[in-house]
Amino acid sequence: MLFNNNYLYRIFEVNVRAVIQVSQIFARGIISRDASGVIVNISSQASLVALNKHVNYCASKAALDSVTRSMAMELGPKKIRVNACNPTVVMTELGRKAWGDPKTGGPVLSRIPLGRFAEIEDVTNVVLFLLSDKSAMMNGAILPIDGGFTITGV
Repeated sequence: MLFNNNYLYRIFEVNVRAVIQVSQIFARGIISRDASGVIVNISSQASLVALNKHVNYCASKAALDSVTRSMAMELGPKKIRVNACNPTVVMTELGRKAWGDPKTGGPVLSRIPLGRFAEIEDVTNVVLFLLSDKSAMMNGAILPIDGGFTITGV
């Protein structure tokens, strides 16, 4: 089924609404202490390209990218930077189960110029950079961690 309303609601609850709620709590605390802070949202390459049979997921991650940019605009003057990283498939235990089969993962993997899916460290290294002062001028950035997948087109 293309649109599964129950799934659509649940995925937006987790991927969008929860991020907004947690970010609001974090931002209120930072602002009340007149401190500075950083929010890094974990989005997906699916926000940047269309993926077959993933309409709900793609839409939720595109919404998260929009939330990231809006929060960056609103919270930047409050000394809170907000960015997102957008990984491809990450080889977690679940990622290996879902995408490790060449029949399933092969078509996606063939579109990644670096020839591999992301490892956990590929994502955590970008998150650590975005949390650090080395990215002090980055706000509202949407960073693909996809080995070049999004440059290859659909």
